[in-house]
Order: sequence, then C-alpha cells, then structure tokens
Amino acid sequence: MYCGEKVRLRAYKKEDIPLVQELINSAEIRYNLAATIPFPYTLEDEEKFFAGISALHDTYAFAIEDLETGLYLGGCGLNEVDWKNGHGTVGIFIGQEAYLGRGYGTDAMRVLVDFLFNETNLNKLRLGVFSFNERAIKSYCKCGFSREGTLRQEVFRGGKYHDEIRMGLLRSEWLAIKETK
Repeated sequence: MYCGEKVRLRAYKKEDIPLVQELINSAEIRYNLAATIPFPYTLEDEEKFFAGISALHDTYAFAIEDLETGLYLGGCGLNEVDWKNGHGTVGIFIGQEAYLGRGYGTDAMRVLVDFLFNETNLNKLRLGVFSFNERAIKSYCKCGFSREGTLRQEVFRGGKYHDEIRMGLLRSEWLAIKETK
C-alpha cells in the first residue's frame, strides 16, 4: 500500500491477529504501550480491535511489514481525530524485538505522517510518549515532532511514576522537512 525505505504500511489481515496478540504481550513492548491496553491482552481483545478497524469511523490503522521479507513488525495509525480543528493523535509500535532500534519505526512513522498530511485535511499530528522511552523520543524527533509539554507523573511503571511527553508536528513543518530532502 504505502512504502518507505524499509517498511510497507498495509491493511490488517485476519491472519495477523494471533501474532499481534503475542507481540503486544511481550514484556518490553507492553512496558512502552498505553496503560489502557488490558493485560494480559487476549486473542478476543485483538479480534475486537480488528473488527473495529474502519476509516469510516475517522481512524486509520495500518499493519507495518518489512519491505524485503513481508514479515509483520507492528502497527501504526491515527485516532482521536478532531476534523473541525484539524488535528489527530498518532501511535505506533514495533513488536518484533530484532527490529527495534534499527530505523523501522522511524520509517513507518514518516510514511504514516506523509500519508496523513497528503490524504487528509489535518493540520497537526500529536502523540504521547513515556519519558523513559528514549528510543521512541529520538525517533519522533527524527520525524519532525517537537516537544509541546509534559504531563507529570502520568503513568505508573516499574514501581514508580513517570512523565508523559506530549509532542506535535504541523503540516507546514512536515512540508519544510520534505523540501530539504
């Protein structure tokens, strides 16, 4: 569907469901994901998510696969859209641990951002990332996102409270990044 240098964003397939459920239950992956995802994440949870995927409901959800091998790596998408004011929240996860820290997530986010700014009327994309997830923060900065604020002690992980960093990217900033390439 939509290709970057390393990844392809495509529609989710029913065959992805068992692997998604397995990857989300990985300890490292769960640690960095939103606190609202149930634990343990069951096959039924993923089936409900899959059944609810629809661009007709103002959300976009893409499976991320390795461009060379076709291996399912994770997912990304858009939710919490405010069409009137032109902004939405993006999210991503790479669940294949061998692919973490190797640029696959950055490439996937760039493809997602480009799709959203070219195919929707959104002016701003935003996201939240836990302060301890330094790898993700660096990746988002590489994609052009800027820190906009901090929600102090927003999440409880590993026996203590951590901040959530809020980041944003404007359409004009994305277009300027693309012009320099």
